[in-house]
Amino acid sequence: MHFASIDPVWRFFKIFGGFTFLGAGAVMLFSPFPGWPVIFLGLTVLAAEFIWARRLMDRMKNESTRLKDAVLKLGRNSSA
Repeated sequence: MHFASIDPVWRFFKIFGGFTFLGAGAVMLFSPFPGWPVIFLGLTVLAAEFIWARRLMDRMKNESTRLKDAVLKLGRNSSA
């Protein structure tokens, strides 16, 4: 037995949950809670449904890697 009517409901809750995480993460940026991981979680959920979320998530990954590499390079140069 296949429940075709469950698929749109499941999709709605994934999209709703993803945007809820994005909103909560945005609020957390101005509070002492970890906002960026929650925003990334929201983008991860939304990336299954929207290409813009996938692109934004990939850009965040690339920029965080670039920043990490720059900080590590700076740390190595200052200790020498």
